Amino acid sequence: MFVGNLQQALLNAENITTQKNIKVEVDKKITDSCGIDRQFDIYWEYELGGLTYKTVIECKDYASKVSMDKIDALIGKIRDIPDLKAVFATKKGYQSGAKNKAEKNKIDLLIVREQNDTDWTYDDGTPLIKKICINMHLLIPAYIHKFEPVLDSEWIKANNDIATESLINFSGLNNEIFIEDLIENERYSLHELASKLSEQEGKEYGVFKKTVKLEKAFIYHQDIKLKLVGYKIEYSVSKPINELIEMDFSKELVGVVEYLQKGTKKSIFRNGIIK
Repeated sequence: MFVGNLQQALLNAENITTQKNIKVEVDKKITDSCGIDRQFDIYWEYELGGLTYKTVIECKDYASKVSMDKIDALIGKIRDIPDLKAVFATKKGYQSGAKNKAEKNKIDLLIVREQNDTDWTYDDGTPLIKKICINMHLLIPAYIHKFEPVLDSEWIKANNDIATESLINFSGLNNEIFIEDLIENERYSLHELASKLSEQEGKEYGVFKKTVKLEKAFIYHQDIKLKLVGYKIEYSVSKPINELIEMDFSKELVGVVEYLQKGTKKSIFRNGIIK
């Protein structure tokens, strides 16, 4: 399983599968100049400027660091195959003798591993964001069960242009009926009033009844305007909803490819992004 994942990670890290002029083969057999078939885990070739470039990768899932004899074995496999670039990849690292042997024979060494804490910091020690935790505290607006406006009858009589049937049919949605408080210099809908009621009750929850007196206010609905001296209201306030949302970016990081000779590394994410 690891070798298969290792092979795919290497191909992704090099953007091999996205290149149209690159031919990729797994478990490739190449006949050397002595007529012996040599098998390699990954092989790819491409043409550039009329020249053909060939690369092989040995992917090994060893439980310990790669020893020098494993590099010697790879050197023996490629010795009689001209114009072949060799790469060795493993997950635990390499012994010092293996590193020296590979460097002298121009074999690139890779480490393909799972993430660790060093992958979440820059070279200067600046930490990267690994996890974001959002503690959501959702306040639910009060639900108004009953709203009874108390009107100024004297004002209504003085403004006899208002038809009686208009008062009888005074109904509408909570975002269509507005209260204008001239003393407080406020204008709000019944929908907005529900939010104001939630804030006023603080940490108290349940059903409430309240009578509110207004000194100078009007209630509006479409083209109707009435003098308001107060209102009676019955409403309920629900408890806030608390929810913790975690975004753990480390779960998206599939693995890391280290290029030892170059001193660089590439991070491979689950969605195909490579950094």
